[in-house]
Amino acid sequence: MRRPLAAVLPVLLLAACQTVPPAVAVPVPVTQTAVAHVGGAGADDNLNAVLWVQASAEYDAATRSLYQAAAARLADALADPAWDALPPGTRAPGTDLASLPPAVVLDVDETVLDNSPYQARLVRDGGEFGAAGWAGWVEERAARAVPGVAAFARAAGDLGITLVYVTNREQAMERATLDNLEALGLPTDPGTFLGRGTVVPGCEGEGSSKACRRQLVGSRYRVLMQVGDQLGDFVEPAEASVAGRQAVVERHGDWFGSRWWMLPNPTYGGWEPAVFGGDWRQPLPARRAAKRAALETADD
Repeated sequence: MRRPLAAVLPVLLLAACQTVPPAVAVPVPVTQTAVAHVGGAGADDNLNAVLWVQASAEYDAATRSLYQAAAARLADALADPAWDALPPGTRAPGTDLASLPPAVVLDVDETVLDNSPYQARLVRDGGEFGAAGWAGWVEERAARAVPGVAAFARAAGDLGITLVYVTNREQAMERATLDNLEALGLPTDPGTFLGRGTVVPGCEGEGSSKACRRQLVGSRYRVLMQVGDQLGDFVEPAEASVAGRQAVVERHGDWFGSRWWMLPNPTYGGWEPAVFGGDWRQPLPARRAAKRAALETADD
């Protein structure tokens, strides 16, 4: 995963029974409002999001729709020798695109692999994202395929297009990740896993930035498409604020749905810390207060 998930709290609270004459117990219904005010606790931040991914037909339909639409554009992108899905300035000047083999760059988590079972555990257990727990989940090799990705991979393979995985899983997680991908029938060509920590000569990456790895891919392939669930899977926002992230969409809007394909991910992402200044050191109540303050209502 590319960043810490929101902290989670237990999802079931039993409301106290209120006694009224003549000693008849009247249960208080546990509503979202009631839960949010019992003992200062709030409803689990990620419950509905994870449940939507796992239980809704809408999530399945959304990801299938996106991958089918992307697959339908592959042949046209391949036929255009000038077609390039990397951000301007990524490649060395004068690169001969037509001489490079074609590829599609994909993020892994929530783009190819569905990690909602791991997130469901956090919700169930009142846990929080942590490096050790995440590493253990990766070692399980139990992530599911995002709906639609397998058919997209087959369509790309039929056209001779390589899939390159540019992920913020650590490079040390390569073997476990490849095993998981292979078990789901997804291609894992040598050298196509570029995790965090990949050494790119002449380029120093910071944190979860994928800029250097995109540069490395650009030296090897003509990139027809990028597929991801976060803005950073396509280009680095100039600033991580809500406005700065929105500016990326405005600037590159024409690329989404043609060169860039964004999958839905309501469970985590850069959108969340953007509303509390990116400061994960803040206690949960402070982060939640900032998120509530960022909500817009019709009377604002």
